[in-house]
Amino acid sequence: MKPLYGLVLAGGVSRRMGQDKAALAYEGRPQLNRAFSLLAPRVSRCFVSLREDQKTDAVRCVYPGITDRFQESGPAAGLLAAHEEYPDVAWLVLACDLPFLDASTLDALIQARREGYTAVAFRSEHDGLPEPFCTIWEPEALEILSHQVASGRVGPRQALLSGVTALLPPCTPGALDNINTPEEREQAEVRLARCQEQICQG
Repeated sequence: MKPLYGLVLAGGVSRRMGQDKAALAYEGRPQLNRAFSLLAPRVSRCFVSLREDQKTDAVRCVYPGITDRFQESGPAAGLLAAHEEYPDVAWLVLACDLPFLDASTLDALIQARREGYTAVAFRSEHDGLPEPFCTIWEPEALEILSHQVASGRVGPRQALLSGVTALLPPCTPGALDNINTPEEREQAEVRLARCQEQICQG
């Protein structure tokens, strides 16, 4: 199989949150730091996807970066920039705003990787469709995405549905819940505090 690289998507503008999601701290750590730390030991090389104007940002500049080429493509821009930079590798791609993501979820993705699959993804707990931002994208899946973006379709889920994607049941309930608004952040902090209490009591 192709080498497996890692990419943390951190190039968004965080309009709904109103502040940079990559820099938001949960349990004392910026989200980007936590995501990169989870991903890096599991891949051959790990990068952060970012916009041109984020290259000197204090949170991002400490990591190897790949700059988005086509920002109008949304999150697909980060995936396609990584594929363009290293076209002969597979990418384990993570959104940076997954504060409940755990190691077992990433390990399950990697263990499910097989020849013949163009991607490995989890089935969303909310709508049953592939979760595109905690996914292993093989080069073939990224070629499908590239063709779709060129034709004006920028939704990564459609690329996963168009290929031979291994769809896994959720490993840890809620692990892929992303946090997009201040209200969701407050709820996430409560959930994390409860989890910490349970660990301490256990």
